[in-house]
Amino acid sequence: MACPKPRCSRFTTTSRTHPQSLGVITDDPFLTETDKTQKRKLSQKRKTQPYREIFEFFIEDFKTYKPLLSSIKNAYEVMLAHQREKIRALEPLKAKLVTMNEDCNERILAMRAEERSEISMLKKEKMNLLKIIDKKNEEKISLQSEVTKLRKTLAEEYLRYLSERDARKILIADLNELRYQREDMSLAQSPGIWGEDPMKLTVALKMTRQDLTRTQMELNTMKANFGDVVPRRDFEMQEKTNKDLQEQLDSLRDDYREVCKEHDMLLQLHMSTLKERDQYHSELQEIQRTSTPRPDWSKCEDVVAGGPDRWQMLAEGKNSDQLVDVLLEEIGVGLLQEKDFFPGLGYEESIPPFLRFEGVVENKKPTKKDVINLLKDAWKERLAEEQKEKFQDFFLNFLERRFGPADTMAWAYTIFENIKLFRSNEVMSQFYAVLMGKWNESVYIKQKETVTQLLKEMTNVDSQNEGLLTMEQLSTVLKSTFPLKKEEKIQELMEAGGWHPNSSNADLLDYRSLFLEDEEGQSRPFVQQLWEQYLDEKDDYLKELKQELGLELREKVTLPKVREALMTIDPKLDKQTLNSYLSQAFQLPVTELPEEPEEKTENIIIQLQTVLERLQMADVRRMGPREQEPVS
Repeated sequence: MACPKPRCSRFTTTSRTHPQSLGVITDDPFLTETDKTQKRKLSQKRKTQPYREIFEFFIEDFKTYKPLLSSIKNAYEVMLAHQREKIRALEPLKAKLVTMNEDCNERILAMRAEERSEISMLKKEKMNLLKIIDKKNEEKISLQSEVTKLRKTLAEEYLRYLSERDARKILIADLNELRYQREDMSLAQSPGIWGEDPMKLTVALKMTRQDLTRTQMELNTMKANFGDVVPRRDFEMQEKTNKDLQEQLDSLRDDYREVCKEHDMLLQLHMSTLKERDQYHSELQEIQRTSTPRPDWSKCEDVVAGGPDRWQMLAEGKNSDQLVDVLLEEIGVGLLQEKDFFPGLGYEESIPPFLRFEGVVENKKPTKKDVINLLKDAWKERLAEEQKEKFQDFFLNFLERRFGPADTMAWAYTIFENIKLFRSNEVMSQFYAVLMGKWNESVYIKQKETVTQLLKEMTNVDSQNEGLLTMEQLSTVLKSTFPLKKEEKIQELMEAGGWHPNSSNADLLDYRSLFLEDEEGQSRPFVQQLWEQYLDEKDDYLKELKQELGLELREKVTLPKVREALMTIDPKLDKQTLNSYLSQAFQLPVTELPEEPEEKTENIIIQLQTVLERLQMADVRRMGPREQEPVS
C-alpha cells in the first residue's frame, strides 16, 4: 500500500529567526555557571522543539505507521528524560568538584607558605652556626697569640735568671776576696795575737795560703763543673711555671680539638639538614602532585541507610581504608538486593566446584545475619566431621543437605556474593579466605582452639567461678599460655582487654566478656588483637626464614636448605611439624619427603617466593626461641 503523501504546507516554518529564538547562547559576562547551564538546556530544548512538532505531524498524517512512529517517539522521549535526569544528578558533583579544587589550591598555598617559613628558619639557623664558627676561629687565633706571647716571656725570664746567676757568682767571689784581704790586714796590724813566735806565724800563714790555693782550685773546679747549673729553687719554680703553661697549652689544644669536632659535626649536620630539606621538598612536590584531599566522611551520614547514628556506629574506630570498605559494602548491599538473578559462570576447570553452573540462578536475598548464622553452622558441621573431602566440595554438599538439590546453586551463588562483598565482617572474610584457598582451614581451626584453650585457662584460675580475674592473674595466664610472646605483646593484649597503665593490678575484669561476639559475629577487641598478633608473628617468622636463606625472592631454593633454615630459626621444631611445613611449601605428600637431609633431592627445587606464599597460607607459628635470644 502506498504511503500517503504528506502535506508540506503544515510543516512550513520561518526560515529567518532571531538567534535567541533558536536557543543560541550569547556571551554575557554577568551570567553565572548555573545560569549558563540553564540557558544551554533551554537552547537545546528549543532546537529540538521543531523536530518534535514535525514528527508529531508525521504521526498524525501517516496513519498506517502511527503506532510504530509513536513508539519511536516515546522511546526517544524516555531516553531524553533519562539523560536530563542524569545531567541533573551530575550537576551537584560538578559543584562539589569545583569546591574540592578550591580546597586543594588553598592547601597547596598553605603548604608552600609553611615550606617558605621553614626554609627561612633553616637559613637563620645556618647564619647563626656560621657566626659561632667565626667566633670559635677568633678564639683559636687569640689563644695561639697568647701561647706565643707566653713563650716569649718565658725566654726573657730565663735569660734574666741566667744573668742574675752570673752576677751573684761574681759578687760572692768579690766578697770572699775582700774578706781575705781584711783578714790579712788585721793579722799584719796586730802581730801580738800569735805571741812572740814569728816562725809559727810564718808557718801558719803559709798553711793558710796553701788552704786558700786549694780552696781556690776547688772553687774554680766547681765553677767549671757547675757554672751552667741552675739553683734547685729556681729550677723548681721554673719547672712549676713550665708545667702550668704546659697544662694550659694542653687544655687549649683539647678545647681546640673539641671546637674542631663541633665544627665538623655542625658542618655534617648542616649538610644532612640540607639533604633532608631537599628530600622533604621533593617529597612535598610529589605529594602535592599525586595526593588527594582527605575525604569528609561526614557526608556519608545522609547517604547511608540509618542516618548519622548508624554511620557513627559503622565508622567508629576505623581508618580511611576501612571506611572505604564499609562504604563499598553499603553500596554493594543495595546493588545486591536489586539483583533478582545471578549469571552462571560455566563448567570450566578454573571455576570452583560450588559455582559450576550454566544459566541463571535466583538471588535468595538473605539478610546479613542469616548468612552469618549459615556460615557458623557450616563451620560446626565441618569441625564435627573427619575433614576428608576438600573444603569447597564440603561447602557444596552442605548446601545440598541444607536446602536440597534444587536450590543448592542459588544459595551457593547468593552466599558467595555476600561473603565476597562483606570483607569487614570477621566471619565472612575468614570463610571467604578458606573457601577460595587463600588460607588453609587449619589456620581458622587452630585460632579457635587457641581462643578456647585461653578461656579454659582463665576459667581454671577462677576458682570461685565468679567470672572475674585480677589484672595480675590475667597477665599470668597470658604469659603461661603464650610463653614466646614478648612483654609488649602481653601489654597490648591486656590493654585490649581493658587494662590501662595507670590502673591497679587488683582491678577485677569480667574475662568471659572478652570472648563474646555481637549479632554479626564480630569478636571483641581482645580476640581481634590476638588474631592480629598471630598474623604479625607469622610475617616475622617468614621474614626471618627468608633472611636465614639469604636469597632473593626470584631465586630458587632446595628442600634441604629450607629444612636447615627452619631448624636454625626454630630449633624446637618437632619432626612432624617440620614435615608438614615442608609438605605445604613444596606441595608434596609427607610420605614422599626424604627421611634424611643427606638423601638426594636435587630435583626438589622451587622459587623462594612460591615457598613463602604457600607457607603464608598455612598455620605457621614458632615452636620455641632461637638459642641466642632469651624468652621474655
